[in-house]
Amino acid sequence: MGFMDQFSLEGKIALVTGASYGIGFAIASAYAQAGATIVFNDIKQELVDKGLAAYEELGIKAHGYVCDVTNEAAVQEMVADIEKNIGKINILVNNAGIIKRIPMHEMSAEQFRQVIDVDLNAPFIVSKAVIPSMIENGGGKIINICSMMSELGRETVSAYAAAKGGLKMLTRNICSEYGRYNIQCNGIGPGYIETPQTAPLREPQADGSMHPFDAFIRAKTPANRWLKPEELQGPALFLASSASDAVNGHILYVDGGILAYIGKQPG
Repeated sequence: MGFMDQFSLEGKIALVTGASYGIGFAIASAYAQAGATIVFNDIKQELVDKGLAAYEELGIKAHGYVCDVTNEAAVQEMVADIEKNIGKINILVNNAGIIKRIPMHEMSAEQFRQVIDVDLNAPFIVSKAVIPSMIENGGGKIINICSMMSELGRETVSAYAAAKGGLKMLTRNICSEYGRYNIQCNGIGPGYIETPQTAPLREPQADGSMHPFDAFIRAKTPANRWLKPEELQGPALFLASSASDAVNGHILYVDGGILAYIGKQPG
């Protein structure tokens, strides 16, 4: 095998949850270019249809499923269908997630549980569903989309930070428990990414000044800019490929340097 062949995903089947758009779509598209067969899910048929159309536009034949990843029975059914009709899953990316920006003292326990359910319980449920086949296959790759909030706190994101901190430790525990089966479980912690959801935070104000949050992020980022979804593709491909077979239980922060930086000096 040549050195660059380590990064090939030819013959691999990758399940990327919540990959109709955004970060998940960017990662799945990179995997397809590297030779993988792409399977993704979303919670509504209209989102799955939108994703299928977007993949088709890139010349990618993807397989889409409607599935609520917090529903264990539904996930088991989806994985069984994938294994029967497409093949055994070699790569899992737990990408589906939500955030609720609510001050902790105003957040209901139900709202807190909903975030934990999607951002932490779901990765447990989907990982649990694919691990038996990975063991039978002699190995596999699990990549959890963590966050800088796996390390940091911030106003209004108590549930999200708790879930992503838990996901970091779930990542390390999957490594600890299943590394002997040649299963590598790692995480990616994205920084602030240019997506349609963050577009309003990046638009100039009526007076031409930067949005306060845009200015805040740039001041906290050594790269002095928002990151693009495509900038997660290389790290995600590395963690899905045989080039990372000796990397396990690691969280790779793709954040433009935020976690290394105390911020600009005032004045």
